[in-house]
Amino acid sequence: MHFTEYVAGAVLAVDVMVVFVSVVFRYFLHSPFDWAEEVARALMIIQVFFGAATVLARSRHVGIDLFRGMLPESWQPALVQFSGWIIVGVSASLFASSCELLVDSYSMTTPIGFPQWMYVYPVAIGSLFMTLFGLANAVNGPPRVVWGTLGVGLAMVAFVCAWNTWMPTHAIAPWMLLTTAFLGGLLLGLPIAFVLALSSLVYFMADPSLPMLVYSQQVMAGTDHYVLLAIPFFVLAGLLMEANGMSSRLIELLLRMFGRLRGGLGLITITATAFFSGVSGSKLADIAAVGGIIMPAVRKTKQDPNETAGLLACTAVMAETIPPCINMIIMGFVANISIAGLFMAGLVPAAVLALSLAAVTIYVGHKINPDEAFDVRTPMLRLLGGALVALIMVAMIGKGVTSGVATSTEVSAFAVMYALVIGWLAFRELTVRSVVQLFVRSASMAGGILFIVAAASSLSFALTIQQIPQYLSSFMIGFAHSYGSTMFVLLSMLIMILFGAVLEGAPALIIFGPLLTPIAAQLGVNPLHFGTVMVIAMGLGLFAPPVGLGLFATCAITGTQVKDVARPMMKYLVVLFVTLVLLALVPAFSLWLPTRMGL
Repeated sequence: MHFTEYVAGAVLAVDVMVVFVSVVFRYFLHSPFDWAEEVARALMIIQVFFGAATVLARSRHVGIDLFRGMLPESWQPALVQFSGWIIVGVSASLFASSCELLVDSYSMTTPIGFPQWMYVYPVAIGSLFMTLFGLANAVNGPPRVVWGTLGVGLAMVAFVCAWNTWMPTHAIAPWMLLTTAFLGGLLLGLPIAFVLALSSLVYFMADPSLPMLVYSQQVMAGTDHYVLLAIPFFVLAGLLMEANGMSSRLIELLLRMFGRLRGGLGLITITATAFFSGVSGSKLADIAAVGGIIMPAVRKTKQDPNETAGLLACTAVMAETIPPCINMIIMGFVANISIAGLFMAGLVPAAVLALSLAAVTIYVGHKINPDEAFDVRTPMLRLLGGALVALIMVAMIGKGVTSGVATSTEVSAFAVMYALVIGWLAFRELTVRSVVQLFVRSASMAGGILFIVAAASSLSFALTIQQIPQYLSSFMIGFAHSYGSTMFVLLSMLIMILFGAVLEGAPALIIFGPLLTPIAAQLGVNPLHFGTVMVIAMGLGLFAPPVGLGLFATCAITGTQVKDVARPMMKYLVVLFVTLVLLALVPAFSLWLPTRMGL
């Protein structure tokens, strides 16, 4: 495990340097590297699959165990063990498929002449490590449960294979196996990435017209895109900002300036989340940065931690469209919408959502004594300096993306270098050891996120073959013709709230974004407006009880319980939902800024 995580971290560091140096040479020395993008993409595939293997070894792949928790407690060990064997089966199948793809790719080259196998080897090696780590987890239990669940799994596979072989006229259709695997995986509490990968795997295995190498090809294709490099880079920039002291200085400054206002603690939570969203792009990274500093202050000032945790989760919904949000990048990528345009389209809606939350927190909030929040007060000059350095970083990201001078990936590489070099020079709180650990942690976090994207890509391919997009398109177009484009947008919004909760957010965008956006365009709905509403709706589902995975993560970070947080956060969720409906009905909120900037 240490080998895979340190390789992933080292590759991330090399990737940052490749992109950063290539940008410097192209824009300042006018001597571009033709090979830089292909090398950066190949390195990203190593990050994804080695990072995903590391996350599996640490059992940190995100999943929803709410449904499994409803089953009898005596069943839980067997269900967990059974899930472990499914992970082994999916990983081993991906390894076998990637070996076939590797053999097939030896005679191929990339557009600029690199061998095609340099993209496939990381998938094969990474999936091999995933198989080994999954096996280590699967056998870690009482022998009777371990081998009993394996026997049940093999018997189920044998039954399906035998039935389809001996009863071809009544064979179980591939789409039925896909649906059963998807629903069964969710009920078992299987990690979301493996729910998606399992669903597409059984489809590929049941359809004789599809060679198995296509399975790994589609999984790999989900990560083989230069624009997705912005995700690990922005995550790394956010973690560097947290580690070098920018985060703590900014929040302490806000507490000392606004803590005595009514609802001041809530206002600071909203402001801090919005600020950090402008750096990391990852909502969980933002919550970790803000929650790690705000929650101790909450407890020291004797405020309700459940109230603050609920508001913190809702601020993550509010910040979903603040650049450089990862989900905005994913939405732009899968739906072929301008990412720079989406970034600008999301700013005014985010401000409207922030004002809505601020109104509620002022109404229900209390005043606090900021002096009780800190054991040691940092000198004001140092606080102002830390805030200034952080603000320059946010301004650099915003200007770089909106000006069109650089892509989001290139801007993210500059953000990493800024946080690393300027942050270290300004605060000197980073050490070589801490920087190494941050690269390792970022590679693992990004690997977990992007492996979900990769698995969703294979499922999207299976759904396309099954013509699900065409069926959905026909239904939605008929619905729109009957009820109008406004009702179409509202229905799409409800779909994203539902599947944002069930599918962990990003997969919902990957599956429904490219399906619904062209229909919206046919109906005259601006893609920037539609994409913004979809991303916010997905975030609302992701952080809403009782299923929203983001809420579970927030409670884990803040040390609270979902059952205690759900009640106080409902007022914030209602306000967010009402405001989202307003944003959906009034496109001017999303389109005013992009129109002014010519995007």
